[in-house]
Amino acid sequence: MDAISIALMLFGVLELSNVLVLYLAPGSKRGNSVGFFDAYEKSKSDPEIHALVTYLVNWVAGTKLIFIVLLIGIIITGNAATKVFSIIALIFSILTFFSRLYPGIRSMDQAGQITPHGYSRTLGIMIVCFVVFFFIALVVYLVAS
Repeated sequence: MDAISIALMLFGVLELSNVLVLYLAPGSKRGNSVGFFDAYEKSKSDPEIHALVTYLVNWVAGTKLIFIVLLIGIIITGNAATKVFSIIALIFSILTFFSRLYPGIRSMDQAGQITPHGYSRTLGIMIVCFVVFFFIALVVYLVAS
């Protein structure tokens, strides 16, 4: 099995664990669930707001599930060019986290709305690690080819 397929498979497993947490225990503080956000618990006091939050959490989980299934298809049937493009697409799309999501979670963290404090930094480091991991897999694949 090639480096890109291994990287895609590991990412798929990680994302599947996130999907399971989002669907089965959205208030937990495991994976990338929403329990880190203090506002999640607060939303429960307003049924209308909590319904929206629940809908959005399930929407994110469903979208992640779509990507997981697509990754499985790419791993099983994708040719070399498809796999290379897929890993480049993952690198690019994951990097967009820093343009929109990271500033928001960092602001919430600084305002004391995230528990534990500093989670935004941990998440940022984790995202950088994903990108580096995918880049290394891409380089290993290209050198081995």
